[in-house]
Amino acid sequence: MRPRLSVANAALLTALAAMVAACQTQAPTGPNRAALPTMERVALGANACWFKSGDPAFAAYKLAPELNSFSGRPRILLVHKGSPESRPLLVVQAEGSPSRLQAFGPMMQEPVAGRITADVNRWSGGNKACS
Repeated sequence: MRPRLSVANAALLTALAAMVAACQTQAPTGPNRAALPTMERVALGANACWFKSGDPAFAAYKLAPELNSFSGRPRILLVHKGSPESRPLLVVQAEGSPSRLQAFGPMMQEPVAGRITADVNRWSGGNKACS
């Protein structure tokens, strides 16, 4: 003869099952939003779409990634191709998790600024497409 579950026992088992399910973590969907993975995506996108593609808007510049930052702000820099030691013309950096992106420098005052913003936002979200 099998013992019967009382209504109270059934409710207790249901509550326990719900608690166990709530403690389990969901598999993350989408790209990692921490600063370093975000800036890795941006650096790969910039390299492929702005430089390797031969885009004339970026022909005079060179990409200088600084992803291994001890400040917690991985970044990429765009500098003049002929003088990489000069002051950066564009800095794109991320901080925190989820990351907060910033883009600044003289290029953000030029007509190409809107495109930079759109590209960086697209790449940071995991879309690898060029504009």
